[in-house]
Amino acid sequence: MTKVRKLLSNRDARLFMAGQILSTFGDSALWLALGIWIKMLTGSASAAGLSFFMLALGTLAGPAGGVLADRMRRRPLLIATNLVTAALVLLLLLVQDGGQIWLIYVVMFSYGLSASVLGPAQTGLLQTIVPEDLLGDANSVMQTAQWGLRLITPLLGAGLLVAFGATPVIVGDVVTFLIAVATLLALRMRDESPTPSEQHWLAEAAAGARYIRDTPSLRQLTKVGALIMIAFGLSETAVFAVVSQGLHRPDAFLGVLISAQGVGAVAAGVTAAPVMRRLSEGLLVALGMAGAAVGFLLLTASSTTAVLVGAALIGSSLPWISVGIMTLFQRRTPPELMGRTDAALNVALSLPQTIAIASGAALVAVIDYRILLLGVATMAAVSSAYLLTRPEQRRSAGAEPKRTESPASAV
Repeated sequence: MTKVRKLLSNRDARLFMAGQILSTFGDSALWLALGIWIKMLTGSASAAGLSFFMLALGTLAGPAGGVLADRMRRRPLLIATNLVTAALVLLLLLVQDGGQIWLIYVVMFSYGLSASVLGPAQTGLLQTIVPEDLLGDANSVMQTAQWGLRLITPLLGAGLLVAFGATPVIVGDVVTFLIAVATLLALRMRDESPTPSEQHWLAEAAAGARYIRDTPSLRQLTKVGALIMIAFGLSETAVFAVVSQGLHRPDAFLGVLISAQGVGAVAAGVTAAPVMRRLSEGLLVALGMAGAAVGFLLLTASSTTAVLVGAALIGSSLPWISVGIMTLFQRRTPPELMGRTDAALNVALSLPQTIAIASGAALVAVIDYRILLLGVATMAAVSSAYLLTRPEQRRSAGAEPKRTESPASAV
């Protein structure tokens, strides 16, 4: 707790993390509500799952977003992107019936494009604001707080949608974007302009991927991260079937499952940084993936209790996986490459996830969702076993030094 108190004593770190946490709160309420909204309008689980596919599809613009994050001042970039995204979300107020769900898909795709800029810029700015020895604690605090808020977000989003329609959820998300902008404006840090580059933007975009390729520990985490994202992607639409076919519950019960995930995530988030310091980032990720494997198996049960426990285990896996991967990348990557490396990682994870979400939406219509979840659990178990056998992942946190960017590495 000493390190957490030290982290929270940093005014800029406090403001930045609070803004991002609240913005994520609004996002999670909206995304879940939109999936349920589409299901209510169309009666189709596949159509609902397609909204998550459109979101993931937009994130494939990550390489371009990474270049922007490394070649522009990050705070103004974040402010502008938040404001534009808030305006796009307001377009959802135009949706009135099932014939207009295409507009939801357009907004979700645009949301993905926004995330391809926000993600790398946020990661790079956090790396600048927070001292290196506190990065793990910062990531852990953000994950814990975000999932803590998600304990009420799903129920709030689903409840507002059922009781009053989508308008309160949409407006609420816009407000959280504006709060994020306000916290960014309040930062006292010096956001210096990056050194101009004479390279073609394609060469700059490739630098992050090259850095991952040439750093064994990051390359290994990226490989298993892609596999686990396939697993999570396939499960996106299957969860709707778990609720309706396995538990015979109304669609809004999905909010209860997401809240159960939140309970597990909060419990795991509190322990992420201490466990990571005792073991390593890679082993933390491996343990998280093992927990996810057990959780996916439990989702195949017809018992509400078993499914809720499975959801909690899946939730508990998320902070450990996320904190471990993000902290290792931040510690091993030079600041001038952070945006592009983060973008390359996001593409490596989101591309297979995008394909998996689309495949899952199609597969759940033709095969038993339990078979799909058994395959998902196997992927998570294989990912965990792979990391546990890699000697690079057993090194103590921060053992591998950063390299600085050079012209040769950026082309």
